[in-house]
Amino acid sequence: MKPMTSELSLRQAVTLALTDYFRSLEGEPPRDLYALVSHEVEAPLLEMTLELAGGNQSKAAQMLGISRGTFRTKLAKHGLL
Repeated sequence: MKPMTSELSLRQAVTLALTDYFRSLEGEPPRDLYALVSHEVEAPLLEMTLELAGGNQSKAAQMLGISRGTFRTKLAKHGLL
């Protein structure tokens, strides 16, 4: 039986998601995997951090360890501004 997602570490959750993704490819080799995973993970990371920061972009950027300008650039890249 699979453990509930809330019981998993972030690393375990990513491993399960990647395992499911690779299975869905049905033997086809993945392409641009790094870019795909980075894009898919970055958007919810930005959204959730901004929510945790109460909408304060400076605070969210600080939580992520990046500048506010970089944070805003990443928000724009994902259409989150």
